[in-house]
Amino acid sequence: MANSTPLHVVTGKGGTGKTTVAAALALALAGKGLKVLLCEVEGRQGIAQLFDVPPLPYEERRIATSDAGGHVHALAIDPEAALLEYLQMYYRLGRAGRALDKFGVIDFATTIAPGVRDVLLTGKVYEATRRRTGDKSSRFVYDAVVVDAPPTGRIARFLGVNDDVAGLAKVGPIKTQSESIMSMMRSPQTAVHLVTVLEEMPVQETLDGIDELSREGLPVGHVVVNLVRPSLLSDDTVEALEAGRLDAKAVAPVLEKAGLPRDAAATLVADGFGHIERQQLQNEQCTIIEECGRPHVTLPLLTGGIDLGALQDLAAELAPLVEDAR
Repeated sequence: MANSTPLHVVTGKGGTGKTTVAAALALALAGKGLKVLLCEVEGRQGIAQLFDVPPLPYEERRIATSDAGGHVHALAIDPEAALLEYLQMYYRLGRAGRALDKFGVIDFATTIAPGVRDVLLTGKVYEATRRRTGDKSSRFVYDAVVVDAPPTGRIARFLGVNDDVAGLAKVGPIKTQSESIMSMMRSPQTAVHLVTVLEEMPVQETLDGIDELSREGLPVGHVVVNLVRPSLLSDDTVEALEAGRLDAKAVAPVLEKAGLPRDAAATLVADGFGHIERQQLQNEQCTIIEECGRPHVTLPLLTGGIDLGALQDLAAELAPLVEDAR
């Protein structure tokens, strides 16, 4: 019997769309009829913006429902509030804990020791994955937890921070909880998904992230290739451009016949070569991803911005990831 509900950690280099992917993954899981908790840990309120809801408090709120009966609840984890909750849960400080907050002691502690923030954030995620209903069934409250996590360059340290805490605390509840959190992070119930785009630096950072996570014994899930641009030119057009048969002189009469200015031909041909170059770069980086040894899914570049409908479209594309996770 599992000790925790499945945990999906979504990371990626800044600008790759990891928050969007995390939101789409939560919707994909809900589309299977599951009750999902989508957590944010960086204080950016990215989830609220994507789902067009008011800023999230430190409180779990339902933000989406699927036709299959699944739900997405969201939580913006605040380190200070998490510390107060921790003190109350394990030390029953009550008013004394609130007094610490009033005097700024909690803010001081989480600022002067940044690692403390990660301990609190991962501790709250751990609590959410293990929480059970209070009825006779004693089932997990959530069927899956999805975390919009820190960027790839910081993900191994974020997920492994409790290893350091367990090493410092020789005995007591802090050591016990830290070891339990690391057991969950390294269990088959957890998967760390890495989001990238088909550019050299993000792909290299993804490969480095896979290596670092693997060395730390943290389970790597899928690579999600995001914002993939479709090819706009046919194979025949590409061949003609590269062979020099389709130049400005050849294009100008076609533009004129279509009622367009002839002098746009040179720009149009240059744009065609630029598109071919971008597609070649995408193909090269895609080959690298395919050879990295991890399963991957591809998400298209969507025009017109990201709204709930667009998120649903991306959720449908994540079906292979969801099926593999079940």
